[in-house]
Amino acid sequence: MNLRRAIPSFCLSALLAACTNEQRSDVGTGGGTGTSESTGSASAATGASAGTGGSGGAGGTGGSGEEPALGPEEVPVLENIVFYDGYAATVDEPIPDGVIRHNNSLVATRLTEKQLAKVQTTLKVRVVVGALCDNYDRIGSVNLALVPKGAQTYVSSEVDRIEVARFVTPFMNMNKQPTTVPYEWEASNLVPILKDPDLLADHDFWFELSIFGVPYAANDEVAGCAGRDDTQLGSLLLYTDSTQEAQDFSVLLPLAIGEDFNNYAVGASDKVGTTRKTISFELPADTQNAQLVLITSNHGANQRGEEYIRREHYVYVDGELALQYKPGRTSCEPFRKYNTQSNGIYGLSPRSDEVWQSSSNWCPGDVIDTRIVPWGAASAGMHEFVIDVPDATFVDGQGNFPFSLYAQAR
Repeated sequence: MNLRRAIPSFCLSALLAACTNEQRSDVGTGGGTGTSESTGSASAATGASAGTGGSGGAGGTGGSGEEPALGPEEVPVLENIVFYDGYAATVDEPIPDGVIRHNNSLVATRLTEKQLAKVQTTLKVRVVVGALCDNYDRIGSVNLALVPKGAQTYVSSEVDRIEVARFVTPFMNMNKQPTTVPYEWEASNLVPILKDPDLLADHDFWFELSIFGVPYAANDEVAGCAGRDDTQLGSLLLYTDSTQEAQDFSVLLPLAIGEDFNNYAVGASDKVGTTRKTISFELPADTQNAQLVLITSNHGANQRGEEYIRREHYVYVDGELALQYKPGRTSCEPFRKYNTQSNGIYGLSPRSDEVWQSSSNWCPGDVIDTRIVPWGAASAGMHEFVIDVPDATFVDGQGNFPFSLYAQAR
């Protein structure tokens, strides 16, 4: 598989020093959406459906001709990892063998050969978050890192990484049931990456789980949390079977992961004052089919902040409109049961769909959708991706739309 790096166009100016691919862990909360191009779905979601990007077939038996479909497999990757205060120095607490702690809100583990061998032709990513001493809604993500073969550890900003999934934790009181919330995403487009012999020859695949949290409110508000700095429990597993044909991609281009996207910070958009971000990248060869995989979420909890106002998002590829979407579920009521800590988003009684749609870009306890941007045939050479949210205001210079993107082609 060909692996190429992107050239963000705004980084080519004198603002180069302001550009970064490091994922921010200090973003507060995030949100979900529901469109036909999305691949996110929580267990109680009502508005998300799976995308069909790439060449995955429906109803096939896998790419093995007459061979019968294998039985489904559930592959544990990370189990009950404790996360800690995201603003504090990295703790020196015990962590399971084979797991590394990059910081208090980001851990990683290498997929073993045995785990990789279990991956069939479809893939779902599942996360379970457990309540500890953070009773607010926070952002979390799952990333895939391509690490030099045999490395025992790595610096996250120095290897190629793609964001696979993003989610928002609910307001949870660890003394009230339920104490866990499940999330799930369709991720079969990862199969050609995980099975690619060229990538496997040079890289190990590490899955990262990030859950940002802070315990300060819970220290005072939640019984048993006084003086504690543990914020959440997190588990990650994969579900795979052979009910569909494997998708067919042979080129992977990591383009951005957790980048700032707003209209007030230098380097966070094409120019200050606009919420428009351009990424230029090169396809190594002509392709029969290509797609872009996009994750954004709207943050900003200040008065009239971007969390609360739905905006039209426009995506262009080589100047042509490829996707238009407006974040937000029909209703957040399916996730009320996970929000066991009193909070101002859910209030004391159910809200109508109209109310939710007037004030919510996401639901605490919900996934943030992974959007497949269809592209199709494309020629070798330079291409341009643009995302534009022209109505965003970022009142008082607050808020952010963390932005992740990668391309796949064959």
